[in-house]
Amino acid sequence: MKKRVWIDVLTVLFAGALLFAATSTTPTSASKKKASSKKSTSTNKPISTAKKTTAKRRKPAVASWRNTQKAPTSDRYKEIQQALASKGYLESGAPSGVWDNSSVEALKKFQADQSLEPSGKLDSVSLIALGLGPRHDQPPVPHQ
Repeated sequence: MKKRVWIDVLTVLFAGALLFAATSTTPTSASKKKASSKKSTSTNKPISTAKKTTAKRRKPAVASWRNTQKAPTSDRYKEIQQALASKGYLESGAPSGVWDNSSVEALKKFQADQSLEPSGKLDSVSLIALGLGPRHDQPPVPHQ
């Protein structure tokens, strides 16, 4: 019997504490109206009670191997043009090292013949198909 009484007392106390916490932290609609209708004594303009928000600043981008890819050098373009010319796709005489429209068209024809997407863009699959894939005789570049 004593145990049951204590449980009832604790339940009532807990419910009362919850009710007190709920009513003391939530403002009533009347207090909301009072807060928003306050006026400054010197200018008779409403006082702003809203919190100022600050814009979140982005962290500066960190350089990594993913976003530091460089454009091919003139020598690399010459190498690609030589490979296209040796396979009969590039009409020009000597490779110039300048990636122009004739080079793009030659690469598109080569990609189409190789069942690749004929985008005209230099990608790893096209370079491998030309025999210009990664060089295994050079030491690998260490990660920083």
